Amino acid sequence: MSLHHSGSQGLPPPADAQFAERIRTSFARQPAMTTIGATLVRVAPGEVEIQMPFGAHITQQHGFIHGGILGTALDSACGFASLTLMPADAGILTIEYKLNLLAPGRGEWFRFVGRVRKAGRTITLADADAIAVEASGRERLIATMTATEMTITGRDDVRS
Repeated sequence: MSLHHSGSQGLPPPADAQFAERIRTSFARQPAMTTIGATLVRVAPGEVEIQMPFGAHITQQHGFIHGGILGTALDSACGFASLTLMPADAGILTIEYKLNLLAPGRGEWFRFVGRVRKAGRTITLADADAIAVEASGRERLIATMTATEMTITGRDDVRS
C-alpha cells in the first residue's frame, strides 16, 4: 500500500525554471537536516519528499523517533515544497504550523512528503505526511502537519 498522493493539481507553475536545483542547494545548506540524517530525494513543482533512516540518537525514552524530530522534518517538507513555487530570489520562513502525532515513530526509515495546497504571492499553505516504512516495505502514516509559509524578499539573511 502506498500512502503517496499528489496534491499539486491547480497550482501555478514554478516561477523559476531552475527551481529543483535551487531547492537541492538550499536543503544541502541546512545543518538540522544533516544532524537528523535526512536527505532530499524528490523535488517537483509544489511537492518534495525527504527521507530519514531510524537512528537511536534521535529517539525519545521509549525508543521511538522523538516527536520534535518528526516535526522538524515535516516543517522542512512543507517549507521546501512551498519554496518550489516561489521566485528565485525569495527566501522562506514558516510562520505557523500544526503537528498531529498519530502513531509511535518506529520503522526502518521514514518518508516526509510535503505538498502545497494553496500558493499565494506572500503566504502559502502546505501540508505534509510522515510515513514510517518497515523492513517489509509496509508503510504507516504516523504524523501530519499543516503549515503556513511566508515568502521573504529583499533580506540578505533569508535567501533560498
